[in-house]
Amino acid sequence: MKRLSPFFALSCLVLTGCSEPAYPFNEADPLDARVSGEKAFAHVSALVGFGPRPAGSEALENSRKYLEKELAALGWVTRRQTFTTKTPRGNIEFTNLLARFGEAAWEKPVEGLLCSHYDTKLYDDITFVGANDAGSSTGLLVELARVLGERPEAARRIELVFFDGEEAFGTNITASDGLYGSKHYAGQWLLKPVPDRPRWGVLLDMIGDADLNIRAAVRIPGQSIRELAEAKEKGAPLVDMVKVEESLQFLARHLLDAAGELDLRDHVGVSPDYIIDDHIPLNVVAGIPTIDLIDFDFPAWHTPGDTLDKISAESLAITGRVTLRLVEKYLLGADE
Repeated sequence: MKRLSPFFALSCLVLTGCSEPAYPFNEADPLDARVSGEKAFAHVSALVGFGPRPAGSEALENSRKYLEKELAALGWVTRRQTFTTKTPRGNIEFTNLLARFGEAAWEKPVEGLLCSHYDTKLYDDITFVGANDAGSSTGLLVELARVLGERPEAARRIELVFFDGEEAFGTNITASDGLYGSKHYAGQWLLKPVPDRPRWGVLLDMIGDADLNIRAAVRIPGQSIRELAEAKEKGAPLVDMVKVEESLQFLARHLLDAAGELDLRDHVGVSPDYIIDDHIPLNVVAGIPTIDLIDFDFPAWHTPGDTLDKISAESLAITGRVTLRLVEKYLLGADE
């Protein structure tokens, strides 16, 4: 019998009174065994085929339509979250794509989030198709949608999120450039009562490298904490970062447990440093404890060399298996 961490047990009580029956994890028939790296790779290949996909581009709209079609065929109902905001390139329209399993799933809270960004960085002087960043995580998320759809009692507890505008228009992500989609998305959760917000999130990014070396990001940068303190002084909604950071530690431990059970610890660890990615707004703005599975040791990052030949179906399968073991057993699972 698996013991629930205090965080998850408490969350269950605080959120909905556990109106949903406890999810029964079946060790003999786990969802992670059904993940296909080849199917995920096919989605990555299709996305790369659209070419560079920066925010506001026709290629990114083609990517959205592809995702909507594929998810609909798997039983997921998508909604677009479109907004316009100021960037170094002027006002840009961004569109996050959200998906839940069946129309009825939109009528009640979900327990968790599975996320990826799906835009590529804008370059004027090179052709950047982003096979790994972020084709790999986007393609894998569609494959996870397929697998989850085979077990509706798990799928309907989760929202899939494809973030637009993760990439900065300048060289690096700053407080005012980048993470556009996740900042907007996290802000929308502030309009919901705390009990209606998801209680955990898993972000995927750059997880297809043939030499896979995931180092999960769970630390929150000091700058984000300072910004939160400044917002507090201005009367903004508060996030209890002590609780969020405690929850992130539970997520990290469960991630390592999941990887160990699958004999995949050689590929999965926890980063000692913080990484700026779409999980930061979810943690700091919305107070949704979210872990970032990322392999930042990728020499082709933000170069023309980020192409399909750097991506491995095996790496996609490894990431998918660990993600679903974490989600199904440790985040959705409960004592029996």
